[in-house]
Amino acid sequence: MSLGFGLLIVGGYLLGSVPTGYLLVKWFHGIDIRQHGTGKIGASNVMRVASKRLAILVTILDIGKGALAVWIAQLLGLNAAEQVTVGVFAIVGHNWSVFLGFKGGRGVFTSLGVITMLSPWLGLIIFIMPYTLAPIKQVALGVFIALTSLPIFSWFLSQPLGIEDRLPVTLGFVALTLLGLLTRVITPRDKLSQSVPMIELFFNRLLFDRDIRDRKAWTERNFQQRQKG
Repeated sequence: MSLGFGLLIVGGYLLGSVPTGYLLVKWFHGIDIRQHGTGKIGASNVMRVASKRLAILVTILDIGKGALAVWIAQLLGLNAAEQVTVGVFAIVGHNWSVFLGFKGGRGVFTSLGVITMLSPWLGLIIFIMPYTLAPIKQVALGVFIALTSLPIFSWFLSQPLGIEDRLPVTLGFVALTLLGLLTRVITPRDKLSQSVPMIELFFNRLLFDRDIRDRKAWTERNFQQRQKG
């Protein structure tokens, strides 16, 4: 591994670590978003805790972090395997930020930025897919489907990268998928789920990104926490 590539990995991690959601909520509302809602710093929790407008700004910035990391790697002439590696480290930085004691968000939009820079068509598909379930209020399930289908789609939609880059990009997207799913299942157990069996808790988090199946109860719990804040 060259020194330049190593430095770019570190740079990608530090760029991803910039806690945009935490900083914006702190600046505009004077609260620590980690103490509210899901405790994550991503756009979805910003929308729960703060506002839709602020969540949109966080979304743009989080996508930008992932896209910028890969774009810099492309400008410096790194190959596809190195580009996707730098992107993955930007996601790691977002999920486990050095500036927040190695805590962070889910990395969904930072991942979208990485995916789009490597394959614009795939980025568009992955962006749209979760929202097809929005009418039945199952966007989180849509994100799960998008993440798990990502490596399969990437094998066929890795343009503008060449055929020789298909394997490293697909393997990089496998890592990206595992990171996204890992952040769902390793969070501390909520009070509402103390009686939920471990296997049920695992699948609730994996599929629906919450501790219990009852979406209404989970949403009301987040609203009550926000009101207390």
